[in-house]
Amino acid sequence: MTPPIEPLTLPPSAADLADLAALMRDVVEGGASIGFMLPLGEDEVKAFWSGVFAGAASGQRLVFVARDAGRIVGSVQLALAPQPNGRHRAELQKLLVHRSHRRRGLGAALIRATEVAALAHGRPLIVLDSGASGNALGLYDRAGYTRVGVIPRFAANPDGSLIDTVVYYKELP
Repeated sequence: MTPPIEPLTLPPSAADLADLAALMRDVVEGGASIGFMLPLGEDEVKAFWSGVFAGAASGQRLVFVARDAGRIVGSVQLALAPQPNGRHRAELQKLLVHRSHRRRGLGAALIRATEVAALAHGRPLIVLDSGASGNALGLYDRAGYTRVGVIPRFAANPDGSLIDTVVYYKELP
């Protein structure tokens, strides 16, 4: 059974902060290219989540989490484009699923939550990018996202090796 998806309550509790830090550490240590390098410092993690919460508090970002036995095991963000000519779109960012909870439909459920929220905010176009070596490519394909193209050597894996990035979009009904 897939854990329920819920918006993250702001400000997050100390337990949620610890869970989110542990989730990020697990994903990065598992090799996901989400913008961080190894070793992942605690200050880096705190600064990242602090920025996420500031964006959420200002209404520029929505954060969703999945909990199993009360602990956060997955998270995703939806950044709402602030430009006047882009208020019809949003960007799916930082889809994180703990390695112990993968292959259970959690990633798909997190994506669906962002799509529902995007429509509720009048954002029928979602864009995203993902490292070409990542585990999520098949997930985005199955969720109906269209590959726009590949940017060679756009990012680095946490170990420093350069990887291609795949760009996707989806127009919601």
